[in-house]
Amino acid sequence: MGGPSTTPSGGLNMTTIAFIGLGNMGGPMAANLAKAGHQVTGFDLSEDAKARLVAAGGRAVATVAEAVTGADVVVSMLPAGKHVRSVYTGPDGVIANAPKGALLIDSSTIDVDSARAVADAAKAAGMLMLDAPVSGGVGGAAAGTLTFMVGGEAEAFEQAKPILSAMGKNIIHAGGAGTGQAAKICNNMILGISMVAVSEAFVLAERLGLDAQKLFDISSTSSGQCWSLTSYCPVPGPVATSPANRDYQPGFAAQMMLKDLKLAQEAAQSSGAATPLGAQAAALYAMFCNSGHADMDFSGIVKYLRGDA
Repeated sequence: MGGPSTTPSGGLNMTTIAFIGLGNMGGPMAANLAKAGHQVTGFDLSEDAKARLVAAGGRAVATVAEAVTGADVVVSMLPAGKHVRSVYTGPDGVIANAPKGALLIDSSTIDVDSARAVADAAKAAGMLMLDAPVSGGVGGAAAGTLTFMVGGEAEAFEQAKPILSAMGKNIIHAGGAGTGQAAKICNNMILGISMVAVSEAFVLAERLGLDAQKLFDISSTSSGQCWSLTSYCPVPGPVATSPANRDYQPGFAAQMMLKDLKLAQEAAQSSGAATPLGAQAAALYAMFCNSGHADMDFSGIVKYLRGDA
């Protein structure tokens, strides 16, 4: 089996990598691979995105098939399950054109069923594939500090670790095919629900005459403590780095949170899991996005709950 390898001293050999999808996340991820010394060939529908890869030291091509020809590793970052299915299983796609020894890594956030279907197609073609969605946003992609939640066979995971380590800081094997996606949507359901809860608490505090900083000082050191409060506080002031202090410029856009909450609800329905708070969070974010705030950071839901958006 091909794929990346390390030198006896533990250093990473140069690997030929095809990167499909060079958007806000994929672009900086591909740039970090090039910075690490790999030969990166990228494809995207956007000419500007391809130009940014070239400026970062990569090479851009006109088709998926051309990108994956001769690649040791294929990495993708695509919008949805239908795009992943098409890119991987179509006649001009990855599986039909990549070398049989290539390692396939999809870092898109998609539905579990699509992730498993594409992994099955890769396995039938004699290829190893991982679903490896990420957490950390555009900032983490640029800084190379992403968390990867990885589903797939242990052999593929071990091969992928050197590549993923060039793009992220935390590389976690979640289990078999599809479990990376399962981990991502479960994590983001927690995040979406907790952000609504924290936002509701700050709105209530305002109505009751309680200063936002005082609520933060108390809750951040008591039982209300959570990431949505202490790292991403939805009101200006208490956490200097939160989007609330930048007029809710994303970060992580509300439309992306809604996408993940919808994926969680689809998974809940198909598996028979009860997720009433997840359903309510999805409904709230749908209303927030439909009111013209899809591109606002998801923590801006506090404005909607306050009646300002």
